[in-house]
Amino acid sequence: MAGQPSLSGYAGDLEPKEAWMLLAEDRAARLIDVRTAAEWSFVGIPDLSSLGHELWRIEWQSYPGMGLNPNFAAEVEAALERVGGDCSTPLLFLCRTGGRSQAAAMAMTQAGFSRAYNVAQGFEGDLDEARHRGSLAGWKASGLPWRQS
Repeated sequence: MAGQPSLSGYAGDLEPKEAWMLLAEDRAARLIDVRTAAEWSFVGIPDLSSLGHELWRIEWQSYPGMGLNPNFAAEVEAALERVGGDCSTPLLFLCRTGGRSQAAAMAMTQAGFSRAYNVAQGFEGDLDEARHRGSLAGWKASGLPWRQS
């Protein structure tokens, strides 16, 4: 997977547990939550403390208008520069269900980053039969650590 963008325009999709494993095995890897500040506050965030990682929160779109963040790539690059990363650092993008994070991975690939991944199913996954998220798929349903922020 690493090194070459896939035919989809980014390094590929990782299931939530695969993302966790990559973060556990590669100290340079970074998880970037691209949801809105409202989502971080009200829904929760991945907890990477047991891995010694810091979650990066950089909005892809901003609530309530949901306009694209024009500084997204620059914000990711600045955060990466602060930790000594480069264009080959594994970047794992996460949103609610995988759509915004896929777009972010594609944008960062176009910006020259060779290992930009989408965390498939996102933080909450699809709706279940009761029209609730968080029980069928995604970070939370996979049993990975998370917390209210």
